[in-house]
Amino acid sequence: MKNISIIIALLVLVSCNSNVPNQLILQEELNDQIDQWHEDASVANYKDYFGFIAEDGVFIGTDITERWTKEEFSDFSKPYFDNGKAWSFKSKERTIRFNKDKSIAWFDEVLDTWMGDCRASGILSHEDEEWKLEHYQLSVTIDNDLMNDFLELTIED
Repeated sequence: MKNISIIIALLVLVSCNSNVPNQLILQEELNDQIDQWHEDASVANYKDYFGFIAEDGVFIGTDITERWTKEEFSDFSKPYFDNGKAWSFKSKERTIRFNKDKSIAWFDEVLDTWMGDCRASGILSHEDEEWKLEHYQLSVTIDNDLMNDFLELTIED
């Protein structure tokens, strides 16, 4: 009888916490997919890079004018991919969160890039057994100690 009580208690604990391992597995899966997306750019894998972006996805770049639809970003980027190298971003850290039913995920990351450290954020949706990037925003970071010098360079009187 004592063994049955222990088994029941363990089953209750496992069932209560079953969401935690699933979320960790899902986070690992998305980390791998986002890392692969960055890798696809660095090796000029045009098909897979743009295949990860949702049809109505948006990419916001570092320039104020860069708010690209998937088609616009694809057209702009194609020559870089055709030349064999687009850009190389490596994630240094990333945080991923999910909505309650795990159909939407959002993340932020710090990237090692040719521009130095950048920060980015993205939103992914899960449809038809597949994650797609709906929105991605890339930003150049500026150390607070350098902000006044930056403003002097960029703000016109």
